[in-house]
Amino acid sequence: MTIGSLSPAENKGGRKNKEILDDNSPLLPTKHEVDGGYDGFNGASFAGAVFNLSTTVVGAGIMALPATMKVLGLVPGLALIIFFAFLTEASIDMLIRFSRAGKTISYAGVMGDAFGKIGKMLLQICVVINNVGMMIVYMIIIGDVLSGTSSSGVHHSGVLEGWFGEHWWNGRFFVLLVTTLVIFAPLACFKHIDSLRFTSALSVALAVIFVVITAGMAIVKLLSGSISMPKLFPDIPNMVSIWNLFTVVPVLVTAYICHYNVHTIDNELEDSSQIKPIVQTSLVLCSTVYITTSFFGFLLFGESTLDDVLANFDSNLGIPYSSLLNDAVRVSYVVHLMLVFPIIFHALRLNLDGLLFPSAMPLSSDNRRFALITVGLLSVIFLAANFIPSIWDAFQFTGATAAVCIGFIFPAAITLRDPHGIATKWDKILSVFMIVLAVLSNAIAVYSDAYALFQKEKASPLS
Repeated sequence: MTIGSLSPAENKGGRKNKEILDDNSPLLPTKHEVDGGYDGFNGASFAGAVFNLSTTVVGAGIMALPATMKVLGLVPGLALIIFFAFLTEASIDMLIRFSRAGKTISYAGVMGDAFGKIGKMLLQICVVINNVGMMIVYMIIIGDVLSGTSSSGVHHSGVLEGWFGEHWWNGRFFVLLVTTLVIFAPLACFKHIDSLRFTSALSVALAVIFVVITAGMAIVKLLSGSISMPKLFPDIPNMVSIWNLFTVVPVLVTAYICHYNVHTIDNELEDSSQIKPIVQTSLVLCSTVYITTSFFGFLLFGESTLDDVLANFDSNLGIPYSSLLNDAVRVSYVVHLMLVFPIIFHALRLNLDGLLFPSAMPLSSDNRRFALITVGLLSVIFLAANFIPSIWDAFQFTGATAAVCIGFIFPAAITLRDPHGIATKWDKILSVFMIVLAVLSNAIAVYSDAYALFQKEKASPLS
């Protein structure tokens, strides 16, 4: 399966000779060729595109993956991580090929080409739901790590609390407020995604640092004999346990969602034919990070692994410099998430604007609308992050709804619709498989979550 490319004539000079449009405006250009590039920009590099796409992928999902190993066991858990990486590559391939055939330059444009205005709106709604959910997760994790969190009646102290003790200024609300105003707001003001390539490169480096330190700690404990053999396969004592296995599917689906930024990155490339190796390189890099984090995170904490594994790094792990390494792990990943935030926010703002103002002038040309949408979204995300208690809750909601549509159902539906007659027999077989897998597994996951919540409420003395 290959990702299509422009013809030499179309691709001459990369995307410099092509007007690039916002998702919300298929007719009005937002950037034009000016002296060899739009707004002085001559095209994104291969490395910059890989970093931006990898940063879109490796967000908060990595923190919940060790918990999926606790549910599935290492063997099926790691196998599913690889399996979903291949499905993600296939679904992105479908989007790009149909985008080339229909001469559209956005995910919303491909959906509009296949299903009209309704299809385009559905995609935009799903991107808004997914990205808002993901950024709420980022803020929750940042709050958990810096200000502390409680799980099963146990308080896990935050980095700032450990350094300075409990004060009003290192409480969750104030820490998230300062993070929003000082870090998120300035980074959210960039109008071109390639402007974030340096922060994306730093975020990927910080994710690798997190993986290396976690792996090193696990290996040291393994050599000292203080780690027991991790669970290789799931425990299935009854039917409820079988249903519970499906609750990890939304987390795995969410972990690889990057489809909404593929076209934006592709549009800014100097050489559009590079999009296939960029996607493949990014997925290999991200899968490696996911596999190592899942393996060593679960190896390190075993059945004590929390929904947000970062919260586990708050106690003495019985190795030299444990406190220092714990803080290095937590701080490095919190900074990583802070740098991921603007990449996800970029697509959210663009799609929300297209949903609310489909006939307005391009967002990048209207500073007032740009500022109002930015401030409004940041405010909603900030407030939600202060009231939603767990990242697992947010993952279950977004993964079982919007994320599965963006990553698998919509690309498969476009392929089955085949508006340009380019789908192969294998494409259609794979598309049916993706839709059936997505619908059934997520329906079971939602049922299992609802059943578990009902049982919890039933057992509560307050019920």
